[in-house]
Amino acid sequence: MNNQFWFDAVGWIGAAALLVAYAMVSSRKLEGHSPAFQLLNIGGSLLLAANTIFYGSYPSTFVNLIWAAIAVFAIATRKRVSSR
Repeated sequence: MNNQFWFDAVGWIGAAALLVAYAMVSSRKLEGHSPAFQLLNIGGSLLLAANTIFYGSYPSTFVNLIWAAIAVFAIATRKRVSSR
């Protein structure tokens, strides 16, 4: 199998992770500040970033890397606040 197949698969898995995260929060099965939600966002956005880098879609890469950074910041902030 060629690289395009693998990067397409990575992109679809990333998109699915972000959609699952959004659906879970929208249906109130997860809280927006929960680690599970943030981890789905990190994983999904990093997988989509890999896909968009492969295809040279740098604006989408930028958005996905910022998306992941926001989720990492949310987790770090939550841990810092809960340890006080």
